[in-house]
Amino acid sequence: MLDFCRRTFGGKAKTAKTVKPHQNAVAGKVQRAPRQAPSASLLPAVQRLSRDQHAISRKDISPNALKVLYRLKDAGFDAYLVGGCIRDLLLGIKPKDFDVVTNAHPEQVKQVFRNCRLIGRRFRLAHVVFGREIIEVATFRGHHSGADDEADTAPKLKTASLSDHGQILRDNVYGTIEEDAERRDFTINALYYSVNDFAVYDFANGTQAIAERKIELIGDPETRYREDPVRILRAIRFAAKLNMHIAPPTAAPIPQLAVLLKNIPAPRLFDELVKLLLAGKAFDNFMLMRDMRVLKQLLPQLDKLLKQEPEGKAFQLATKALQDTDARVDADKPVTPAFIFAALLWYPVELRSQALVTDGLSEIDAMNIAMTEVLDDVTRTIAIPKRFTLSMRDIWALQSRLTKRAGRRAFKLLEQPKFRGAFDFLQLRAQAQTDDNSLTELAVWWERFQFADESGRLALISQLGKEGVDKGPRRRRSYKRKRTAE
Repeated sequence: MLDFCRRTFGGKAKTAKTVKPHQNAVAGKVQRAPRQAPSASLLPAVQRLSRDQHAISRKDISPNALKVLYRLKDAGFDAYLVGGCIRDLLLGIKPKDFDVVTNAHPEQVKQVFRNCRLIGRRFRLAHVVFGREIIEVATFRGHHSGADDEADTAPKLKTASLSDHGQILRDNVYGTIEEDAERRDFTINALYYSVNDFAVYDFANGTQAIAERKIELIGDPETRYREDPVRILRAIRFAAKLNMHIAPPTAAPIPQLAVLLKNIPAPRLFDELVKLLLAGKAFDNFMLMRDMRVLKQLLPQLDKLLKQEPEGKAFQLATKALQDTDARVDADKPVTPAFIFAALLWYPVELRSQALVTDGLSEIDAMNIAMTEVLDDVTRTIAIPKRFTLSMRDIWALQSRLTKRAGRRAFKLLEQPKFRGAFDFLQLRAQAQTDDNSLTELAVWWERFQFADESGRLALISQLGKEGVDKGPRRRRSYKRKRTAE
């Protein structure tokens, strides 16, 4: 009865039930509402490089990526390899991973692949899992304003959200390959490879940018940086990784817009910094971040010291640590973010600790408080995981203990789990502070002590004399309670 009254007197006709586009996905391509083209395209005319015009061979492509491409094709969808893998193949570099883009929605991809899982909220993605290899499959991105505001489009498939600063917060807006190319960040990443004709489709003169070795944003640089400030870090990383230069229009807004990085979630910034510092180009990335005033937004304590002494001990320690990390990456040796961040933040910690000692605190208490304050300040911007901050604290705390070597102390220090990291850190400090002879002598002593036999170690300790001896904690005196007269 209530339903009858609503239909009769409500004045609204019952709307026809719409069929969701993801239904019957595998049977064929989805039918979408007609879309209006953008008023003005950011891209030049697409260039098609046929198989004889490029050097990409299927032998160089992951077999699992090819499986994804062919299976999506057989299911009636368009699918392309896209972005960095195509760029690297054209440069003669072995790609680290292979990304696929398609007109299939994430739910449709999941129907095609049983070994698929959907991830992400800001960007909805499909991960097709082949053992340890994951092929990331993304749907063509559409415009998040203007043509994307059609009322006849299913709201679940077209949702976007921007902040007051123009940053994209949620972007599950699907479109065409042309729109997807416009939404790419750099011209060298708007490259698509198809298994239909084995051709490369260049939507933004990316092959020309590769030939000219330049990093160039698609569209207005300020707008693109505001959409996603992490593009600032990506521009720096690509320039260092590919030995390219950042085009002047792309580089110009970075110093002013770097402050927008503070709007990025701290865990994402940590992930991006790890890519910058552990990929074999840490020193080059560090210098670019410093020159473009990006370091100020990420590590303000270190940036302040570098402004006071551009070539001082803080810069020397950072340089030694980053160059050593690059050498270890080239030699395929293990590296850890804990050691790099410990080097970058050591002098801010030491400076704060010295100030607290001046205020009357003991050295141990001052160091503990200084470590906590500096790490709390940094982790608000960069979410360094606890497993790394604990290692950093161990390395820092052991620096003062390495000066106390008398008796059995040196032997006990050798048994510490973080001794090797603390010793390597001590050596870097000695190289950074060449004017401090005592630090150099301490590093040399510990190097000799490690490789000496038992008698040699005892001899080294006996030669110390009064050096390496600390007063230690005072023994608490016990007082007998006086009996009071009753």
